[in-house]
Amino acid sequence: MTLEDFLREWHDGREQLLVHTSGSTGQPKPLWVEKRRMEASARMTCRFLGLKKGDTALLCLPLDYIAGKMMVVRCLVQGLQLTSVEPCGHPLAGLLAPSQIDFAAMVPMQVWNSLQVEEERNKLREIRHLIIGGGAVDASLARELADFPHAVWSTYGMTETLSHVALRRLSGAGRTDYYTPMEGVEVRQTDDGCLAIRAPHVCEGELLTNDRVELWNDESGQAHFRILGRKDNVICSGGMKIQAEEVEQKLRQVMDIPYLISRVRDKKFGELVVLLLESSSPLSEEETEKYKALCASALQRYERPRLVLSVGKLPLTETGKPARGEAERLIEELSHRGG
Repeated sequence: MTLEDFLREWHDGREQLLVHTSGSTGQPKPLWVEKRRMEASARMTCRFLGLKKGDTALLCLPLDYIAGKMMVVRCLVQGLQLTSVEPCGHPLAGLLAPSQIDFAAMVPMQVWNSLQVEEERNKLREIRHLIIGGGAVDASLARELADFPHAVWSTYGMTETLSHVALRRLSGAGRTDYYTPMEGVEVRQTDDGCLAIRAPHVCEGELLTNDRVELWNDESGQAHFRILGRKDNVICSGGMKIQAEEVEQKLRQVMDIPYLISRVRDKKFGELVVLLLESSSPLSEEETEKYKALCASALQRYERPRLVLSVGKLPLTETGKPARGEAERLIEELSHRGG
């Protein structure tokens, strides 16, 4: 979708707009959302960040998904000056003007790529408010951003909440592992440890998520939460509950190729932890043992993968998140073929 296409849809007189979920936990699905709720979400973000009329904003995300659409809506609602570039892995490469960008939204891959090129890194550091969404910000990326002179934020949200409803600071003295809900957003922890969200301005009723959280209230009563991982990504192996995302986080310090943690059914243990690697050729026995040893150096015994498999390309969604359902299907096929 082009910017002109979106603006035509936005001004077509209808009260609703069709969006699609990212498909990180299943097949992407269509969702009709009210434009007035998108406007309410835009106002929440602009108030939180202190954006004002005339500030500059960069659109470098595809307009097929809610994150890109909401960048445009924020500009329309708040009177921001929009600069649009082709969505790509290096969104700052083609920007010629040295003037500061007040507001930009990127996915982790775009931020990481920009950090690798000095000219782009310098431009990235000059963005006054950079929000990062569409995937987890891992510890190594967070360390790269910690000394940025301006505000860098990790966002929490989903298509159903019309982009983010909470942010956490990644840069400066205020950096933290905990998300703070925006104005008008209430959160609680359900009996099974997952996050429940009530944000009446952007979605009807209470939204129950599959995200396992640690929740605490500060002295003023403001709630803050830390994401542990998705409930449906808990691997139950031999009576132990293992969070796939936590294992992936621990392995980031030792792994040298793309990977993800998944599972496969097993008669004895119920489920087995599986390390799925991206490799252009099948792993040799020596390579397999190497990666098992790396896992042993970083993980507790019960977290270590019992199976190491490789594929030519890791299954990812269009927004770069692990496509975990597809990963499990691939692993079933590979394990039945003997790897």
